[in-house]
Amino acid sequence: MDSERIRRILESVKEGDTSIDSALQSLKVLPFEDLGFARVDHHRALRQGIPEVVYCPGKTDEQIVAILEKLIRQSHKALATRASAVTAEIVARRIPNTTYHEAARVISVAGELAPPVYQTGVPGSCVGTVLVVSAGTADIPVAEEAAVTLAELGSPVERLYDVGVAGLHRLLSRHDTLMRANVVVVVAGMEGALASVVGGLVARPVIAVPTSVGYGASLNGISALLTMLNSCASGVGVVNIDNGFGAAFLAHRINQVPSNEALVEE
Repeated sequence: MDSERIRRILESVKEGDTSIDSALQSLKVLPFEDLGFARVDHHRALRQGIPEVVYCPGKTDEQIVAILEKLIRQSHKALATRASAVTAEIVARRIPNTTYHEAARVISVAGELAPPVYQTGVPGSCVGTVLVVSAGTADIPVAEEAAVTLAELGSPVERLYDVGVAGLHRLLSRHDTLMRANVVVVVAGMEGALASVVGGLVARPVIAVPTSVGYGASLNGISALLTMLNSCASGVGVVNIDNGFGAAFLAHRINQVPSNEALVEE
């Protein structure tokens, strides 16, 4: 449940269209809803701007469906990450208006009253574009998780894939694209050097995402993680291995107008 929906409930009570008891019934699950196997955090949209997002691994399909059903009733918009095609098919059979972003492994669900994107701030409050860059084609699943999440959050997104350090001319040929981005998310496995290269080229925040792509000595992404953490380029931050969602959430927050600036006209 977000602030706009609560505002509508309160205005309806004020106008006499909704009884106090009915309003209380709508608000009673506001903090969280206990399903036994999960406590669905309906208060998160008020605290952080978007509802709770479902991480699918480790959950049964029935649990995922149940959580999404509760979220969609309160928030009218829901997102699930790292979902298999089988899980997505089961969700789609049970919940209307479900879209599966196969490359990203992300399920998005829109309720009847859902806005086109999550309402995460003042409308039109995004500063610019977030550019998602991947070093190789094998890194695209994590890059797409970031790109789809950003689009759902409401940030304009551009993609620049397969421009790793084994062929830097591919990256440099898109120098204009790099320069116009407000935030850059760099997704790379193997040795993870691309984040440092991009960080040395742009004057914008760079969010580095190490992936588990690579041969044995890459240690399932640890080598890329350490390279990114040891970057000598300024302005590079690092999220956890394969965490495209976390990078997108952070990039979107950076891409928003600070609240004190957004509220100046009020």
